[in-house]
Amino acid sequence: MCADLVTLDRCRFDGAIFDLDGVLTDTARVHAAAWKATFDTFLESWAQRHGLSFKPFDIEADYFTYVDGRPRYDGIRTFLAARGIHLPEGSEHDPDAADTVHALGERKTQLFRQALQNGIAPTNGAEAFLKKLRHFGLRTAMVSSSKNARAILNAAKIEHHFDVCVDGVDAEILALPGKPDPSLFLEATRRLGIRPSRAILFEDSLAGVEAGKRGSFGCVVGIDHGSRRVALCQRGADVVVKSLQEVHVEEN
Repeated sequence: MCADLVTLDRCRFDGAIFDLDGVLTDTARVHAAAWKATFDTFLESWAQRHGLSFKPFDIEADYFTYVDGRPRYDGIRTFLAARGIHLPEGSEHDPDAADTVHALGERKTQLFRQALQNGIAPTNGAEAFLKKLRHFGLRTAMVSSSKNARAILNAAKIEHHFDVCVDGVDAEILALPGKPDPSLFLEATRRLGIRPSRAILFEDSLAGVEAGKRGSFGCVVGIDHGSRRVALCQRGADVVVKSLQEVHVEEN
């Protein structure tokens, strides 16, 4: 079983890599709500047209298992496959109501952007922790599969705490696969000029934690927002905490 306490020893690490949603900002709940609204509308219509019973999208069982941490379209494909549904990919020219992977992704994005207009805040302790890392001279990177990542950082007013940002735009340009593949995180360490073994990774998604383990990071810290401690450990977390407030930094 992984540990539940973590002390970041400056002598062991040169940098820290952070997922965005649910680790640095409270956007994870906004994403989950937008996905639920999108999938429930689709699933209800699908059930009616195919003579099936409607089974709503469940945030705990479905979002965290199939969608959280994955690139948008990968999450759609993975969840729908779990329900035995396979849709055509579609394109950016699809009408909003089309039954395609691309149209579902665009509907979710529209709902998410509408919700962001209400504002966003850093998670408890995030800004204080980032300041502490800078004080100790650790380099920092934000990694997210979202193309909205930089806008979210700016809205939360914490963008100046990062030396490097790798987001969904970079992933598309560089053709980098999403989590649980470690490529996005490894791109961040490359840009920071540090080895993965000298980096500590902070993630709250199962796919992200698995990516950290695959990438041979020096320490993978899982952030547990509820009841996923065991699952995070099983996917490769070395330590599981409730928030960044529980992580201590020292220089020996």
